[in-house]
Amino acid sequence: MRRLLFMLLAMAALTVQGKVIKVLAIGNSFSEDAVEQYLYELAAAQGDSLVIGNAYIPGCSLEMHLDNLKGARRKYAYRKIVGGVKTEEKAVTLQRIILDEPWDIITLQQASLLSGLPDSYKNLPTLQHQVKLLATNPKVAIWWHMTWAYAKSFKNANFEIYGSDQQRMLNDIINCVRNEVPKANISRIIPTGMAIHLMRYRKGDTLNRDGYHLSYTIGRYTAACTWCEMLTGRIVDGNQYWPSTIKMDDAKLCQQEAHEAVFMQNLRRYAIF
Repeated sequence: MRRLLFMLLAMAALTVQGKVIKVLAIGNSFSEDAVEQYLYELAAAQGDSLVIGNAYIPGCSLEMHLDNLKGARRKYAYRKIVGGVKTEEKAVTLQRIILDEPWDIITLQQASLLSGLPDSYKNLPTLQHQVKLLATNPKVAIWWHMTWAYAKSFKNANFEIYGSDQQRMLNDIINCVRNEVPKANISRIIPTGMAIHLMRYRKGDTLNRDGYHLSYTIGRYTAACTWCEMLTGRIVDGNQYWPSTIKMDDAKLCQQEAHEAVFMQNLRRYAIF
């Protein structure tokens, strides 16, 4: 009953002032963490409606996305959220996903392990160009999803690329966002990684469920809050939606730090420097 009332109120608000925004994430499990839960509901609570797509392959890098696009490979799980309902279609090409909707915004991101390595971004300009050529909306905007550093406690040989140092990994990610992403003519950044960093100051290093993916509660909710403010242009701090698995005080904190991350990104200022 409560969910029905929430959806009716959201629909009523949408008829008055809301936007309909179609966003596609070309990503991996980190875009799954960011967009497949809470994001639709956050936007609906403020009167906006999102059509959300996620072109999903676990651990997929920029190089792999470009290779899949060139080869029209049926490797993607296409997750789509319309009206708050999520569907999934398997063995789909990236071409088919891009052509499925006149997307307003398409986001790109690097595989988490490579996210702080400048040389791994060499294919980004070509990928950005090819995606934009395929998009059916002539006004489509290509944005970048800034992902997060691993937990300090994460024990994995891959983390040794960054000296198993969370701060070093975050610094390297930020440097790539500053120096490599603009080479692909991308200027809009969704600063999820910075929002997670700020939340770690407030809640400790507790936002991951396995050392690198986000926790199902405040980790994913913080990411969704960051995306919601970036996509809709409305300040997320004060949003009345949060899942029952999150305490109100924690939800408010997630909203505040997501807003702070977006504010810093808009000013091109980062707290750790």
